[in-house]
Amino acid sequence: MDGKMLARIGAIIFVAIAITATVIETIREHEPTQTRPAPALQPSVDPLRQSLRRCQQLGEAAVNDPACLATWAENRDRFLGRTPVPAAPHQNGGQ
Repeated sequence: MDGKMLARIGAIIFVAIAITATVIETIREHEPTQTRPAPALQPSVDPLRQSLRRCQQLGEAAVNDPACLATWAENRDRFLGRTPVPAAPHQNGGQ
């Protein structure tokens, strides 16, 4: 193959790609834009998030705070998709 032949093949490939891109863009412009439905109403403030922020601000003291321990357990359950286990009543001594 000589240089002219390669130049012609390259030009044909370039024109084919240009035409394909134009057709795709033309089709894309005429598609109706799909609107996403509005998200369901959510509470404006997440109490768990507020508790996590409070524990974050406590720093190392949060490790000994029972409310922070409960908050972290609830956050783990939410993250892992588990249903929280109801707190069992404490029983003193054996029966």
